[in-house]
Amino acid sequence: MKKYDLITLEEGLSLKRQDILDLYKRYMNPSLATMMGLLGFDKRFVRAEGVRVWDEDGVEYLDFLGGYGALNFGHNDPRLNAALERVNDAPNLLQASLGTLSAVLSHNLAAIMPEGLQRSFFCNSGAESVEGALKLAKAATKKKQVIYCEGAFHGKTMGALSVTGRSKYQAPFAPLVPDCVMVTFGDQESLGRELKKGEAAAVILEPIQGEGGVCIPPSGYLEDARRLCRQHGALMIVDEIQTGFGRTGTIFACEQEKVVPDVICTAKSLGGGVMPVAALTTTAEIWDKAYGGFDRCLLHTSTFGGNTRACAAGITAIQILVEDDLAGKAREQGAYLLERLNQLSERFPNFIKEVRGRGLLVGIEFNPLAGGVLNKVTGGKINQIAHEYLGGLVAGELINNYQIITAYTLNNPNVIRLEPPLIVSREQLDRLLQALQDIFQKYHSLWGLVLASGKRLIKA
Repeated sequence: MKKYDLITLEEGLSLKRQDILDLYKRYMNPSLATMMGLLGFDKRFVRAEGVRVWDEDGVEYLDFLGGYGALNFGHNDPRLNAALERVNDAPNLLQASLGTLSAVLSHNLAAIMPEGLQRSFFCNSGAESVEGALKLAKAATKKKQVIYCEGAFHGKTMGALSVTGRSKYQAPFAPLVPDCVMVTFGDQESLGRELKKGEAAAVILEPIQGEGGVCIPPSGYLEDARRLCRQHGALMIVDEIQTGFGRTGTIFACEQEKVVPDVICTAKSLGGGVMPVAALTTTAEIWDKAYGGFDRCLLHTSTFGGNTRACAAGITAIQILVEDDLAGKAREQGAYLLERLNQLSERFPNFIKEVRGRGLLVGIEFNPLAGGVLNKVTGGKINQIAHEYLGGLVAGELINNYQIITAYTLNNPNVIRLEPPLIVSREQLDRLLQALQDIFQKYHSLWGLVLASGKRLIKA
């Protein structure tokens, strides 16, 4: 029998930080491993509970990144882990059957959705949810075009990438899915001009652009988009993958403008942070137009979508969301955090350009750095670092010197996101605020931070 060089589970769990880095560089993504190491994001974490995580040396950190919105309930809520244990002996995948728990989860999703959204399709990730929503819209309307927004982020699979509004991620994979048209986020007029052409199957947008830099549209924009979609026969798809499940102070962000879209995409915290599960949810009428009848009911399927463990996690997550009023907690704690951050912005205007957010989805945008003598001396490297990694430098300072985990937003690297679990305490918020204040006082200006951090990045 051939012998294979395999690492067992137990051996893997005992690997050290350098071992993991070496494996990443040899078998996965060397450049990513190098970048994470430079920013100090290559630590090995071994335990997590609530908002707190611990590294292999026993040092405690606060998680203010929250899995990009996948950890609304915190790390390892015992109720979610118990739910997985409860179905431990049940068949997880059995296609020759109707899933018991997928039926229950679809019922519970409909119960918390805006009125009329009741038919759900389950898959495994936010990008898959978006792919499914785009296919649903084309099948239901018999049209081809999809309108999306500049600065949007809907995923990196081919269809989702085609409606993601940053050329950096799109250009290497061109040509993308055809008939995808970009408009300005928050601009009713540009949206209206495209819809008037009558070619759009759907408009897809985020109620708040997360990866775009926590960008909030003008009041009434979602309502205008809803009206324009109805007027011109296009479906309105709202991506609540990051904003859903209480994150912005209501269960879904679109509720704050009393907007009921045609489709809502969900993922991330739907799985409670313990299982990958996503969904698209629509009306019975739209579903039947797309997939009604024996000849169409299998046009869109997913092998792992709606599996028992994923649905057990989803059912429990929704129960926790409602029973613990996590949306209310996000609203209350978010108001406090935004107020204190705005006070910091007034004290340190040389650092902070703007603070934006709703609930516990908050972005801090830093002032852009101009050129200068040092930029010329380094052949433009300082400006390159400042443009692509400024938020990362602040996040690196927070994790390495203050044990607080954050990250910059993908479509605007000058913004760091604050997205802690919705169970975060006032004391933990104050710890973050004090850390930011200390950083601003320590370096006096963004140049000070760039110079301190940039030397090793330039060398790399």
